[in-house]
Parts: sequence; C-alpha cells; structure tokens
Amino acid sequence: MHASYDETYAPTTAPAGRRRRGTRLAVLGAVAASGVLVLAGPAAAHVSVAPQGTAAKGGYATVNFKVPNERDDASTVKLEVSLPSDHPLASVQPQPVPGWTVKVTEAKLDKPVEMHGEKVTEAPTKITWTAEGKGVEPGQFQQFPLSVGPLPEDADQLVFKALQTYSDKEVVRWIEEPKSDGSEPDDPAPVLALSAAAEDAHGAAGGTATSGTDAKGKSDGAHDETATASSDSDSGSSDTTARVLAVVGIVVGAAGVAFGVLAGRRRTTATD
Repeated sequence: MHASYDETYAPTTAPAGRRRRGTRLAVLGAVAASGVLVLAGPAAAHVSVAPQGTAAKGGYATVNFKVPNERDDASTVKLEVSLPSDHPLASVQPQPVPGWTVKVTEAKLDKPVEMHGEKVTEAPTKITWTAEGKGVEPGQFQQFPLSVGPLPEDADQLVFKALQTYSDKEVVRWIEEPKSDGSEPDDPAPVLALSAAAEDAHGAAGGTATSGTDAKGKSDGAHDETATASSDSDSGSSDTTARVLAVVGIVVGAAGVAFGVLAGRRRTTATD
C-alpha cells in the first residue's frame, strides 16, 4: 500500500490538524505557482500602440509604438508600420528618436476618400524606423511617437500591421488582426482604440492647440479685465485714502488752532 501524502511528508509525531494544515499550504503553494505561470503566458511582449492622452474620432492624436526586444541574443534594428488603408491618415508626423532614422512612404490611394469636404488621393502608407547603432538591445524597449490625423469618425479602432527586424535578420510579423471572439492571436497587430469624438472635432492635437489658444485668449482677456478692475479699485482706494487723510489733517489743524487760542487766553487771564 502506498503511503499517503501526510504519512510521507509530515512527521509521524505531528498532530492530525497540523498535518492537514501542511497539506493545505502545499496545495495552495502549488496553485499559486501555477497561477503565476498562467498569468505570465499572456504577458508575452509584442509591438503595441497607445495614445498619449486620448485618440478621439475625427481629431488628431499623438500615439506611441512600443517595441520590446524578445530575443536574448539579438537587437531590434528596424520597425516598419503599415498605416491602415481602409481609413487613410492624411497627416502623419514622426517625432525624432535619437539613434534612429525615419522614413514616411506615401502612395496613391486605390480609392480616393473625402476628408472634411476635400478629396484625398494620396496619403502616407508606411513608416520605417531604422537603427543607426545597436538598436533595441536585449532586455530593453523603445517607443516611437507619431502625430496622426484626422482620425476616422466611422471606426472604433485602427489596426497597424508591423514588422520587427532583428540584427540576426529575423523578421517577426505582427500582422494578425483581432479575432471576432475577442481572443488574442499569436502575432497580434498593434490596435489603436478610438474614443468618442471631441466637441470641437479636432481631437487631442489639433483641437487642443486651438482650444488652448482660445482659452489663453480668454484667460488673457479675463486677466486684463481683472487687472483693470484691480487698477480701478486701487485708484479708487487711493483717492478715498487721500480724502480721509486730508479731512483728518484739517481736523487736526483746527484742533491745534483751537488749542492755541485757549492756551493764549489762559496765559492772558493768568497775567491779569
């Protein structure tokens, strides 16, 4: 007969309650360890995209492509991002990244699209970043910022297919679109979720600048009005103070004259 878990791993002299507690702890430890493994599985790093702030429909946004290095013996030396052709972006401006060159590729659209009352026949289709030095080394990641817009008003997300090239010539294709059942594919493409349209229809980048200017103008105007009111108030306060001091001076002067007259009479009476 095989020995039970308690008989094998628990001292024979230990009470039954203590042996049961030891068994529970061992089981919980095993469950916790398996939980860590399960959680670590989906956390595999891949190229992703996220907005700085929000990416509102119909507006502009600054987005970051995050590129982690998944290799222990090679560096990431190139990133190619294909821009969505079903929702072309008329304006794409990359932010310089130290140690990397960037190229924006434009092409004619198969079907012209209308944006804000104008037909767009050509738009950026791909962004390529190439490392000038070692690139993204093992254990590191790099972010590549882009200003894009106007974002579509009739979509909830944008899919950016990406190719990640390593120094050993390996190319990882992050091009699989989200599955209909919500599960993540093996090599998911970066997906940018779009938020509700902003009231000014300019989004984070365009609208913020305009709103900021307007807000600044209003703020400056309010400041001027406040300053004027403050100045008027200070001026009025100064006039009131001057008047009070003048009245006080007159009263003091009159009191002094009266005191002098009384003192003179007293001296005259004393002399008589």
